Amino acid sequence: MISKPKRTGEYPDRVIDCQEAMEPGFQAIVDCMLEVGWTRGEVLRSLRRLIAADNVTQKENARTETQLAIARAMMRAGKPF
Repeated sequence: MISKPKRTGEYPDRVIDCQEAMEPGFQAIVDCMLEVGWTRGEVLRSLRRLIAADNVTQKENARTETQLAIARAMMRAGKPF
């Protein structure tokens, strides 16, 4: 079971609370990977790469959404894009 944030909105220890909520699942993933033969270094490097790939994906999605919003606004204004 994953813990929910202790409060809604921002609060000083929210990131720490998130880490604590994530810790059991993180340890389970690492343990499973080690059990099947991956090294801790390989697992951690792969997790960093997954995080980096997700960051790139989120930036590209935001860029695409911005371009779509601009195109929609221009269409509503009757301007070619």
